[in-house]
Amino acid sequence: MEVRSARPAELPDVMSVLDGALLAVDADRVGERITEGGVLVATVDGRVLGACVLADDEIDAIAVRRSRRGQGIGTRLVDAATDAVDGPLVVEFDRRVRPFYDALGFVSRPTADPDRLRGRCER
Repeated sequence: MEVRSARPAELPDVMSVLDGALLAVDADRVGERITEGGVLVATVDGRVLGACVLADDEIDAIAVRRSRRGQGIGTRLVDAATDAVDGPLVVEFDRRVRPFYDALGFVSRPTADPDRLRGRCER
């Protein structure tokens, strides 16, 4: 598996992964982030299996194809995102995925929305 910056031609594949996870993301915004180098993809044989959209030091969206979940792809994407930012990496997420972020060393705090948390990782 290779984790690298997404290429502009991969926008449809990135959107397919994000849409498959039911994430509300704007394709134009994701396209801009790809052009700026702010989207990471995990690929095998050229097929996009996961994507992570960064906005400065924050994960804006992250998803892995449903058929490939539980194989460490999300972890690899977060590791690459941590390396890509200067300073701590932050993310706001649904409480149901807290174990994933806890396992990666994020310290979580409540947000104004009781169903969401904000995590910070200082690796």
